[in-house]
Amino acid sequence: MEIIGAGRLEVRITPLDVGKRVSIRRLVDPSEGAGAFTDVVGVLTSWDKSGVLVITRRSGQVVRVPAASLVAGKTVPAAPARRRGPAADFAELTRVASRAWRPVESERLGEWELRAASGFTRRANSALALGDPGVPLDEALDRVRSWYAERSLPAYVQAATGAAGTQEALCAALEERGWTREVSADVRIGGLAPVADLDADRGRVTLSRSAGGPGGGWLRRYQRAPGGPAPHLLRVLESGPSVWFASVAAESGPGDADGGTPVAIGRCVVDGRWAGFMAVEVDPAQRRRGLARAVMAALADRALEEGASAAWLQVERENTAAGALYAGMGFTTHHSYHHYRGPRG
Repeated sequence: MEIIGAGRLEVRITPLDVGKRVSIRRLVDPSEGAGAFTDVVGVLTSWDKSGVLVITRRSGQVVRVPAASLVAGKTVPAAPARRRGPAADFAELTRVASRAWRPVESERLGEWELRAASGFTRRANSALALGDPGVPLDEALDRVRSWYAERSLPAYVQAATGAAGTQEALCAALEERGWTREVSADVRIGGLAPVADLDADRGRVTLSRSAGGPGGGWLRRYQRAPGGPAPHLLRVLESGPSVWFASVAAESGPGDADGGTPVAIGRCVVDGRWAGFMAVEVDPAQRRRGLARAVMAALADRALEEGASAAWLQVERENTAAGALYAGMGFTTHHSYHHYRGPRG
């Protein structure tokens, strides 16, 4: 927090700063001790007439702050400076990720896209709220709920925080209307060449194109396919501009071609300069043996051959092991996205 003059704090934000990124210091509950302060950094998404500020953090958390508790406040740059990795625009990355995981059914609502795939993953069964829905927000949300209700699916909206151009105001508006944030994930980016250069035994990795499907063995390893190769699941997995599947057969026993279950799998979608990595999974008994690195390196090799130069992936916040693995490969967080579920009833 900025100190003005000789140690004096100053509130330099007003309701006119709604929509800007701010840093504030506030006095907390007196019961926590005299002079107890806390700092909040995020986008100022509203400042209502009763004097309550709503600030949406990078994580998607919404914080409500009475203006009377402010000790200091100022506007700050729209997003932290990018430390490393490829240049990336939020809207571009979101569209690339959407093309890599296509639903079975979709419909436009203005610039929003309503997506459904019989409930297989929230990404393929949520409204991608990118751009203007073409109608007031309340009407748009009513249409979203009706569209999913017609398909006997819960209504979800996907929105993002944490980078220039993300949707902190929409996230706050959803919470105000009773939509509940259920899952959050980080979108990470990095250079593709360093992934291809990983020291890994990629000779064990078998690659196949989407035209032939991932194969029965691949699906047996994939934890999101407990029911087997359902048509809607295959439609999503095979979707994308250029899709590759990777598998690593066990060192002994039948391999994937013989009906066995691979010890590691992965999926990569190449789309222009971007290569997206998904469904990287390893047999729990075979972890910490470099299999995930081998899968990533082999898929990155293929993506480089197709002209890609940048990489992206998505990691749910709770998956700390995967987060640490990808950080070691040079991936850094670009922004976060969240799935908000509509009110029941």
